[in-house]
Amino acid sequence: MRILHTSDWHLGQHFIGKSREAEHQAFFHWLKQQIIALDVDVLLVAGDIFDTATPPSYARERYHQLIVDLQPTGVQLVLLGGNHDSVAVLQESASLLKCLHTTVIPGYQTDLQAHLVPLQRKDGQVGAVLAAVPFLRPRDLSQRDDGKSQPGQTAAEKSAQLQNQIGAVYQELYQAATDLAATLQTQQGQTAALPVIATGHLTTVGASSTESVREIYIGTLEALPASCLPPFAYIALGHIHQPQKVAGSEFISYSGSPIALSFDEANQQKQLLLVDFQQDPANTAQTAPTVSSIDIPCFQPLLSLKSDLAHLQQQLQPVIEKLNPGEQLWLELVVSGETALLSDLQLQLQEQLADLPVELLKLRRERLSASAGEISVFEPSLLELTPADVLQSRLAQESLTDELTSRLTQLHQQALDIVLQAEPIATEAEA
Repeated sequence: MRILHTSDWHLGQHFIGKSREAEHQAFFHWLKQQIIALDVDVLLVAGDIFDTATPPSYARERYHQLIVDLQPTGVQLVLLGGNHDSVAVLQESASLLKCLHTTVIPGYQTDLQAHLVPLQRKDGQVGAVLAAVPFLRPRDLSQRDDGKSQPGQTAAEKSAQLQNQIGAVYQELYQAATDLAATLQTQQGQTAALPVIATGHLTTVGASSTESVREIYIGTLEALPASCLPPFAYIALGHIHQPQKVAGSEFISYSGSPIALSFDEANQQKQLLLVDFQQDPANTAQTAPTVSSIDIPCFQPLLSLKSDLAHLQQQLQPVIEKLNPGEQLWLELVVSGETALLSDLQLQLQEQLADLPVELLKLRRERLSASAGEISVFEPSLLELTPADVLQSRLAQESLTDELTSRLTQLHQQALDIVLQAEPIATEAEA
């Protein structure tokens, strides 16, 4: 049984006004090649398939096209909802996708059987049982008998209750999955125990996040202790974009996102995780899997750089030399030194970058505090902000749900695209 673990695709993301569609298309093409070359049985996506609750039409089209494109490979797909995903959006095509060897688990259901997925090898035999756990929303867990809030509860007590509920969900699913694995083992006439694995879309204690990772739990519950997780043979996690192990275990892992979703992820080597179960027929005990990482190519170069104007081109040159023909570098620049105080900084940067395959997406200035002797990055002027920066700054002043924030961001981007497309036409008409 070979399982390929990935997560946090964030289809439909706009990166400071830039679409990631070309990168996702290149990633999917590469992903299909890996599935074929490695003879993968199951592709497991641990949440955040889309970037917003209302993904643009091209993102939905890309999602469905990938599922169709993977059919000739014979791979089984299991797709989990994350905190960025809309349960309704994933649910609308879930029944149809069952006909394409694809299981979609959009959100939590009180019926445990809805979360149990037998994983099949290419020969049709069940090779493992999955406890498919999507992102667990507090409002979903409130359906449980242990999820009823009590009058007078403090925020800390509510968070502790939520943590206990999440732990209880995993314990119940572990028992149900173990029972199903034993039943299927008997039905298939196997002596070896079937592995029982799980998924999760959450933050665990000690996990290292980046600026593009949105906090997903309320109150003081910032992370779930690994001790709350039952002894599954493997737990495929999503939500944290940097690939990493949990609690030092090879068998509890974040795969990370396949592309850099913020500039502070630019230097990360993105990965897929290949989970390989090799069962000895003579051994009736459950065997531990072999977990190996597969490096994902960079489909769009990003760079976060601190420099003064005098040394900017010199620092950019080694990076530019590594670009493939036709590639363009997306740059975040922190201008340091006295040049950070120039009033015509934007104009001078445009002149320096005009003939280079570089697009400046984010600009900040660094200044030295004479009193404290400390260096700090201060807020850019309005001319240095993108329209997306201005919107996000304004939305941060409001108490909005994630869904509403995502919807407003998408509508703003659609309106901006219309304006940008219309500008050349207006210029020609004036001419």
